[in-house]
Amino acid sequence: MLIYPPAEDSYFLSDILKNEIPELLKKNPDLTFLEIGAGSGIHLQTVLNLGVKKQNIFSSDMNIESVQHCNLLGFNCIKSDLFENINGNFDFIVFNPPYLPEDKYDKEKDTTGGKKGSEIINRFLKQAKAYIKKNGKIFLLTSSLAKDINFADYEKKLLGKEKLFFEELSVWELGLINYKLITFPSDERCAVS
Repeated sequence: MLIYPPAEDSYFLSDILKNEIPELLKKNPDLTFLEIGAGSGIHLQTVLNLGVKKQNIFSSDMNIESVQHCNLLGFNCIKSDLFENINGNFDFIVFNPPYLPEDKYDKEKDTTGGKKGSEIINRFLKQAKAYIKKNGKIFLLTSSLAKDINFADYEKKLLGKEKLFFEELSVWELGLINYKLITFPSDERCAVS
């Protein structure tokens, strides 16, 4: 398995981060950041360049090659299926998920999000509630090709849309409607047991 290279979706999300992170840092200079599915590390580098403290940047990926690559770049990255090995609560979580609907020609884990394209996104949304701080934000990239995304527990705000030749990408800012703090036994973030 190779590292998923940055493409239109990655660059679009990076541009959104460049617009939004400076305002968030003004409110909280000690912002803690988590990226699920770090891939090439493009978003980790973007938030570092914007002023998020390196010691506050955490990430994970299912692909061990991506994990090793991001660690070589100097970031804290662990192997994890979504939040499986993540501990702690974060001010900001970003996810550029696999979102294409699976078909007989494309079953790649780094691009397909299940039969409807939304299965991985919905798992993420269900799990993310336990890892976001009060007043924390989630930035999630979605595609018009993914069907039946369940935003039920979240307030959502559209931050941007980009039309590609076969789909439309959207980046959403999400906040919890009913926040409930979930604590973890360890204070270590992204610790692998």
